[in-house]
This record gives sequence, C-alpha cells and structure tokens, in this order.
Amino acid sequence: MVAESLSDAELARQKEIDDWLPITSARNAKWWYSAFHNVTAMVGAGVLSLPYAISELGWGPGIAILILSWIITLYTLWQMVEMHEMVPGKRFDRYHELGQHAFGPKLGLWIVVPQQVIVEVGVCIVYMVTGGKSLKKVHNVLCPSCKDIKTSYWIMIFASSHFVLSHLPNFNSMSGISLAAAIMSLSYSTIAWATALNKGVVPSVDYSYKATTKAGTVFNFFSGLGDIAFAYAGHNVVLEIQATIPSTPEKPSKGPMWKGVVVAYIVVALCYFPVAIVGYYVYGNTVEDNILISLEKPAWLIAAANLFVVVHVIGSYQVFAMGVFDMLETFLVLKMKFRPSFLLRFVTRTTYVAITMFIGIAIPFFGGLLGFFGGFAFAPTTYFLPCIMWLAIYKPKTFSLSWCTNWFCIIVGITLMLLAPIGALRGIILQAKTYKFFS
Repeated sequence: MVAESLSDAELARQKEIDDWLPITSARNAKWWYSAFHNVTAMVGAGVLSLPYAISELGWGPGIAILILSWIITLYTLWQMVEMHEMVPGKRFDRYHELGQHAFGPKLGLWIVVPQQVIVEVGVCIVYMVTGGKSLKKVHNVLCPSCKDIKTSYWIMIFASSHFVLSHLPNFNSMSGISLAAAIMSLSYSTIAWATALNKGVVPSVDYSYKATTKAGTVFNFFSGLGDIAFAYAGHNVVLEIQATIPSTPEKPSKGPMWKGVVVAYIVVALCYFPVAIVGYYVYGNTVEDNILISLEKPAWLIAAANLFVVVHVIGSYQVFAMGVFDMLETFLVLKMKFRPSFLLRFVTRTTYVAITMFIGIAIPFFGGLLGFFGGFAFAPTTYFLPCIMWLAIYKPKTFSLSWCTNWFCIIVGITLMLLAPIGALRGIILQAKTYKFFS
C-alpha cells in the first residue's frame, strides 16, 4: 500500500517536472513548427562562408561534398525521426535518451552529452559574436563617418535581447521568433547570391586554388571540409523539436515531423546551393570568408542583409540554447532536487546568457576555435552517430543495403571528423598572432 502511494507521489512529481521542463512541457506543435525550427537550427550564418569553402575545395570536390553532405545529413535526420518512437509507448525526447537506449544508460550519456554540449554551447557563443559583428557592420555601413564602437559593446547590445527572450518557457512559445529567423535566413541568402549575380563575374576571375604551396592547398581543403560540416549542424536539437509534436499510436509524431524536415531541407538547399555556387562563380578565389564583405555596394542592401543575419542569429541562439536549458534544468531538478520554479529558471537562464556573452567578448576569435572543436562534435552528432545507433538497435543484415548505407555515412563522417580539425588548427596557428582577448 505504501509502495503504491509512493509510486503515485513519484509519478505526480515526475509529471510536474515533465510539465515544467522546456522540451516536454508542450506537445501540441504543428508540422510547420518543425519546418521552421529545423531551418533556424540548420541554416546558420555559416551559409555566408560557403563560397569561401568552395574556393578552398575547388569546383568539383566542393559541389560534390556540398551535395553529398546534404544527402547524408537528410538520411541521418530521417533515422533520428524514425528512432524517436521505435519503442512502443515510449518517446526519446532528447538526443542522449536515444544514446542511452542504443549504448546503455552510462555509456550513452558519456557519448552523446559532451558532444551535444560542445555543439550547442559553441554555437551560442559563436552566434553572440556573429550577432555583435553584424550589428557593428550595419552601423558602419549606414554611418561611415560615425565614431567606431568596439565589437564588445555590440555583443552586449546583441546579448540584451537574449536576456529577455531566453525566458520563453519552451519551443512552442518561440515559434514566432523561429519563423522570423527562418524567413530572414532565406532573405539574406537570396540577397547574397542575387546581388553577386547582378554584379556579374569580376574581371580576371580565377578559379584555381589560392594557396601557393602544396601543403597550403591541402590544409585549406581540410578547412573547407570543416566549413561545410559546420553548415549542416541542426541534428543536435532534432529529437527535442520532435518531442513537441503530439503523438498517438494511430498518428505517430514522425509523420508531421518528417513533413517539416523535408520542407526545411528544401529551404536549406535554396539557401545553400545558390549562395555557394554563385558566390564562387562571381568572385572566384578572391571571395571573402563572409560573402557580404565581398559585396560592398549598395550600402542599404548590405545593411539590410546584416540586419537579417542579426534577426536570424537571435532565433538560432534560442533554438540551440533551449536544448542547453533543458539539460541544465533537468539536472537541477532531478539530480540536485531543486523545486521547479520561476526563480530557478530565471537564475539558470540569465547566468547562461551572461556566460556565453562573456566568452564571446573575451574570445572574439572563437569562430576559428569552433572549426577545431566543431570538427570533433559536429561531424559525429550529424553525420555518423545516428548511423551507429541505427546499427546498434536495428542490427541490419551484413552487406544489406541499410548496412552498406550506414557504413558509408560512418566512413565519410569519421573522415570529416579527423580532417576538418587539422585544417582549422592550422588556421588558428596562422592567425594566432592577430588574436587578442577582449579586442
């Protein structure tokens, strides 16, 4: 009798916690929510560096890797959507829960959580810097004669929006921000390639590799691989997004989720391919690592594009931060036995935003570092961890189509994971002379 009442009390507490945590609190999302959350998570400001990545890879390999990455990551995304409810009556609402099911409760946590934290926190810090720099660009373009304001202050101005927005309780409550961000990503991508196309190919355009030495070319190639791997990094929040979609045995959540993912991936293709191809076609190997820098005129359009980047990065920051908030709040409530309350959430989230802001200000060259760490964390979570889970759980027959496809993705992913950080590390070493803390 006591045991029964205890389990009732435990169930009630569990329900109270689930109703409070950001991922599981609202399960009434529509399929199009998943579309724009996925676009916001996937299309980062990284799209603007794609022409530069293609210039490091060359026409053939560049286009091939861009398309191959699109196909592989769509396939691994499909796997995650399928695996979300493969155990009848249970939903894997978080990436690490799926990891624990595949690799065991201890190992699953240790495999997934560190990588997920690196990706989500890393992206948040990079977006702090990106948001700050884009605001600064808007200011400089619109008012060239004004006094220069330090990037640090712009990052603070950008962060101020997150001190407010990070208190939205869950994914559904930020669907409006996410929609705006998704529209913005399409807008600035279109501005980038349409303006470049309108200018026409620059005179004496050169499509050869920029590096003069063999070693330089090889290292740049690796670094280009890293840029492209970074462009497809939305998988870290996929299960968390799917967790917000309602599900019944007759109508599982994978139906609407997959619909949203397909729409998102079409938008991703519309953002990525034209920017990468047109940007490189117009500027050749002189293209800047942010194509908006290459397009100097018309000023108002460049300012608008940078403003769109700011709005989009605000949305992306929130999507990635929501995963971190969920981890932090789960830890505080379940392990540390705090009571779910507004105060707990307020303190946790404000502290998180402050920390990411501080690191962004202290280490403005964090983007270079992310290529290095990102290679270790982006490639696995996006390219091959879902495949390994699939093999571990479904155990397809050796040399069957499923088995071969998964092993192909795993080999490509591991190659990326090993090569991309090498290119990034060299970039860090070359630029370390110019790195200044709090610059």
